[in-house]
Amino acid sequence: MIDFIYAHSTRLYAIAAAALSLIAYYIQDLPTGLILALVAAVLGTGEAVQRVEDRKTAKALRQEPPLSTRL
Repeated sequence: MIDFIYAHSTRLYAIAAAALSLIAYYIQDLPTGLILALVAAVLGTGEAVQRVEDRKTAKALRQEPPLSTRL
């Protein structure tokens, strides 16, 4: 499960952000404080996702390219 989250962290983040937006729009009686707390949590999660993607990019840059691309 951890490998799945690591491999698809950006997609999962996008789904969570979209779901939060839809919930905040369609459920009118939610307290503003709750919405702001959820937005802050989503922003913090976005930072974590960015760091995961940066690590994956750095790892890919350190690898040798496949033989088919070294022509």
